[in-house]
Amino acid sequence: MRLYDVDLSSRLLLGTAQYPSPQVLTDAVQASGSEVLTVSLRRETAAGSGAGFWDMLRQTGARILPNTAGCHTVQDAVTTAQMAREIFDTPWIKLEVIGHGDTLQPDVFALVETARILSEDGFQVFPYTTEDLVVAERLVEAGCEVLMPWGAPIGSGQGLRNPDGLRAMRAHFPEVPLIVDAGIGRPSDAAEAMELGMDAVLLNTAVAKAGDPVAMARAMDLAIRAGRAGFEAQPMEPRDMAVPSTPVLGLAELM
Repeated sequence: MRLYDVDLSSRLLLGTAQYPSPQVLTDAVQASGSEVLTVSLRRETAAGSGAGFWDMLRQTGARILPNTAGCHTVQDAVTTAQMAREIFDTPWIKLEVIGHGDTLQPDVFALVETARILSEDGFQVFPYTTEDLVVAERLVEAGCEVLMPWGAPIGSGQGLRNPDGLRAMRAHFPEVPLIVDAGIGRPSDAAEAMELGMDAVLLNTAVAKAGDPVAMARAMDLAIRAGRAGFEAQPMEPRDMAVPSTPVLGLAELM
C-alpha cells in the first residue's frame, strides 16, 4: 500500500489514545504490526507526557500521523496542523474538522476549505470525511491523495453503517487509497471493510478499550489481512436461489 510517497506493508493504522498504560500501548502496537500511529497534538500536550510520550512512540519505529482532533473551525485546524508539523517533523496530517458535537460528524464544508489551505502549504492531507461522493470529489480537487470515510461515529463501535456507500466510493475512486476511519468495533467489522475493497482501516477505541488490548490488536491485524485476501480472491456474488454444489447428472438411480 502506498500513501503519498510512502510504501507500507501493514494496512492497519492505529490510534494511541485511551490505553490503560504506556506499556500496553507499546505491546499493542507491536502485536498489531501497524506502521502508522495517529497522535492528537492536543491530547499529547494536555496529558503532560510531553517528550517522554513522543520518545516512546519513536521507539516503536512506526510513522507518526498527527491529527487535528477536537478542531471545529478552519483556523483552529490549520493552526493545529502547523504546530503538529513543527513538533513531529512530518508533512502528514490527519485532518478532522468536527461539525456536530454528538455524532462527531465532520463539517464537510470547512473540511474541504481546510484541506485546500493545507495542501497548498505543502501538507499531505488525510481527511476524515463521510462517504459522500461529491464531498470526496471536492477533497481530491483540493489536493488530497487519500480519503478516509467514516464507518460510523467515532468511538461508537457500530461497524459499517453504510457499506453500500463505501462500495460506491470504491467504484468511483478506483485509484485513490480509501481508509475506513472510525466506528470499527470488532475484527469482523475490519474484515468487512477490507472485503469491500478498502485499502486500510484506522481504529483506536476498539483496541484501546478492549478487555485485552494486545490480543485485540493482533485480532484486528489478522482480520484485515483476511479481508484483504478475500477481496483479492474475488468472492462470488450473492444469489437469490439455491444452486446445488453436487451435479445432478450422473447420480445413481435407485430402482
